[in-house]
Amino acid sequence: MARPPQGQQHPGRQLAVLGLIFIILYLVAFFGFGAKGPISERLHPKLGLDLIGGTQATYVASLESNGQAPSQASMEEARRIIESRVNALGVSEAEVVIEGNRNIVVSLAGEGNDELKNVGQAAQMRFRKVLQATGDVAAQAINPPQPSAAPSAPAPGASGGAPSAPAPPTPSGGSGGQGGGELEKAPAPSTPPSAPASAAPAPAPSPSGSAEPVPADKKALIAQVEKKVGPAIYAAAAKLTAPVDLQTNPTAGKQFAPFNTLSGPEVNALSPQMQYFVPTISCDQLNGRPNGAIDDAKSQVTTCQSGAKMLLDVAKVVGTDIATASPQLDQQQGQWVVSLDFTSAGQAKWTALTREAFTPASGDTCLTAAQAVSSGATHCLVAVVLDKEIISAPEIQGVLSGQSQITGQFTPVSARELANQIKYGALPVTFEPATAQTVSATLGIEQLEAGLLAAGIGMALVAIYAFFYYRLLGTVIFLSLILSGLLTFAALVALGRSTGFTLTLAGIAGFIVSLGVAADSFVIYFERLKDEIHEGRSPRSAVPRAWARARRTIISANTITIMAAVVLYVVSVGVVQGFAFALGLSTILDLVVVFLFRHPIMTLFANTKAFLSPRVSGLGRVLKNATTDEPVKGRRVKEA
Repeated sequence: MARPPQGQQHPGRQLAVLGLIFIILYLVAFFGFGAKGPISERLHPKLGLDLIGGTQATYVASLESNGQAPSQASMEEARRIIESRVNALGVSEAEVVIEGNRNIVVSLAGEGNDELKNVGQAAQMRFRKVLQATGDVAAQAINPPQPSAAPSAPAPGASGGAPSAPAPPTPSGGSGGQGGGELEKAPAPSTPPSAPASAAPAPAPSPSGSAEPVPADKKALIAQVEKKVGPAIYAAAAKLTAPVDLQTNPTAGKQFAPFNTLSGPEVNALSPQMQYFVPTISCDQLNGRPNGAIDDAKSQVTTCQSGAKMLLDVAKVVGTDIATASPQLDQQQGQWVVSLDFTSAGQAKWTALTREAFTPASGDTCLTAAQAVSSGATHCLVAVVLDKEIISAPEIQGVLSGQSQITGQFTPVSARELANQIKYGALPVTFEPATAQTVSATLGIEQLEAGLLAAGIGMALVAIYAFFYYRLLGTVIFLSLILSGLLTFAALVALGRSTGFTLTLAGIAGFIVSLGVAADSFVIYFERLKDEIHEGRSPRSAVPRAWARARRTIISANTITIMAAVVLYVVSVGVVQGFAFALGLSTILDLVVVFLFRHPIMTLFANTKAFLSPRVSGLGRVLKNATTDEPVKGRRVKEA
């Protein structure tokens, strides 16, 4: 009589390991990664847009100057940067795709309105020195205060009766570490003051004196503006060389009041100097200008920050000059900062700009502008501009020839937000938001129910086939599928909280496909078991021998499936990635169940009386012939 098979397994140990995995995974699902709320509500995987509803926004790229659509390379770069912005918001499996030759569609699950509204900001990042600053006094200009008989003297530091800005916080005084200097973030004034009357205005060419040809559409807008406000008032506004001091000229507000009725595109037709000097043009109107209105790096521009209207210089550093931006905790100062690293060419430009701001030339109004925004400023400001918005206007604290830091009263969230805006701000294409629609949660629930119904039908068909063909062995199949499903569910909950993985309808499809992969491994093992018994092995010896031979095939088949899922995940985007991830995850968990449950439970079954019954076990005539010692294909049954 032959010896028992070598390497006999210990099913109790393997089942104990599987139980330990279950306990750990469900403890993580219940209590790990910031789980909150009642216990009954913690076991909920993160659902995708097509299952729970959400928001979908479409951005349309503006035509280039030659009337052509942007190149595919530019669109792909814009798609990649917008996707990076979405991911930086902590959103996972957002679908960012190019449709046609001009549209980029962004889809987010859940309440995505707030997340989507800024990801399509498409202007190039610009770094511009602040030349002049004044308050947004449009409302006061239209309804100026009536002067009293004996007006009181303005407070020291005020200009023309406008309240002075609050004193800034004490500078950190650091050397800037790696950069040889530090950017001090200028605090936004609670009530932005107007520019001091003594400030020497920068030379401002009149709109009609531009050397560049005026586009036809802009000529039509200018003519429309002249007609709307009146030719005489327009001509008077074009001659302004400084913001109107309403304290000394209270009637100017009413004189230029028609400018307050202009739309954003009409304001955009005016020169930057008119936009700044005319007191009745408000920040709301400036913010209403089309996207890309101040993208021209070779032109001065007017824009606003926290209610302060600013005239900015030409852009001498742009977004493509930035290598990276990151939030960091300054260990010495104990505060959050935003660290900037520039490309080799960009560093030279940045050093020149900071030198110009740190040591302004005689007669430069940038220092006066900095003091108008922050009364304690001792150096000029450089505004970081994205689209029509100043996202930061730090005071330059030195000539920066290396890594630079923006300091201020940052929190971890605000530092990360500013770093992301700077890092992902250099889009090569200007976009207009076209549509933003909400996918009904009701429709998502219907799709979820349909997906779960399809998964249930698939599992039921596999179970029916298994019980019909394998009988007792069908119980092993059914229990294995239940355990795989429970493991997969706990993994989805844990991954949803830890990595933001969202389950979509495509993901459910991946899990349904994995049922077929799991069924294949059953068939391989059980048919190999039949072959072993058919060749003359006893049931007890056939189980480990069948496992040893089937194991290689099972591992090879599942490895091919996992490799295909990995390749599909790498080369695809959006929900297709969700399908690939679900397929790979379920295949890996199926292997865990195969090794830690299916084979151990079969080893236990092999020692039971039911396993030796052809009717109960499902091994049929093969087992009957083996147990009765009848000839099988010319051989006799023998003990291994």
